Amino acid sequence: MQVGIHFMNFTLPGGAPGLRGALGDTAVAADEAGVAWFTAMDHWFQMEHFATARDPMLEGYSVLNFVAAKTERLRLGLLVTGVTYRHPGLVAKTVTTLDVLSGGRAFLGIGAAWYEREHRALGVPYPPVAERFERLEEALQICEQMWSQDEGPFEGKHYQLAETINVPQALQSPRPPILIGGGGEKKTLRLVAKYADACNLFGSSPQEVGHKLGVLRAHCDVLGRDYDSIQKTIIGRVDPDGDIGPFLTQMEQYAKLGVSLVEVAPLPPDPARFVTSLGENVLPRLAQIGY
Repeated sequence: MQVGIHFMNFTLPGGAPGLRGALGDTAVAADEAGVAWFTAMDHWFQMEHFATARDPMLEGYSVLNFVAAKTERLRLGLLVTGVTYRHPGLVAKTVTTLDVLSGGRAFLGIGAAWYEREHRALGVPYPPVAERFERLEEALQICEQMWSQDEGPFEGKHYQLAETINVPQALQSPRPPILIGGGGEKKTLRLVAKYADACNLFGSSPQEVGHKLGVLRAHCDVLGRDYDSIQKTIIGRVDPDGDIGPFLTQMEQYAKLGVSLVEVAPLPPDPARFVTSLGENVLPRLAQIGY
């Protein structure tokens, strides 16, 4: 099983002047440790159930471009881009730019968005949930078209593009991978089956994740999609300096379900040291877990 680092806590010693060093050191440590992914959140305010809206938060794609310049191997994406925050044509261009400047390491992580307060506060339209999912599907279609040879128009219910020119194209062929985040059984997992190369679920329990993956498999059967072609990833939690036995036991259970990567958030106050310890104490053990 592989590991991704999800950098989500910007409340670190040194305040804003210290974030450049903390983020850069953590990214370099992750690259050197053999971490597979480096992700950030797509939020403008810190999440209220994690901290407060006034706690530090940096814009996600700026974070990833900074990390791209510091690293050589990490795959880079947001977990996940909120469909409401940017026009889909601009999302495709942004991810393309990240792919080119990182040497072909970008992926598009995307979801329907949910944080109403930051929408209202910053004047970003926050449509009802049904419309957000309609927009998500159109955004996926637009990105696929922009990462193809089709430079023609796109006519959707919510988005109309006169031309889908995207030059230069992404380095990855046929396009950067697409990950859809969330476990909604009727809409989100159906979109995973239809469009995505990967999904990301909360690692609430192996039983719950197993149920969600069963729903995903059913959508794949209906749509004629190869279920095994979709990478299954989860969000987990571990203290690399503590007792990692229960974590490894749980990862073995997830691996049997087909999960191949777990995302973990580095603990403050020293996220780089957390990642170094993760590389020394956890990654070698996880590498022995397969499915």
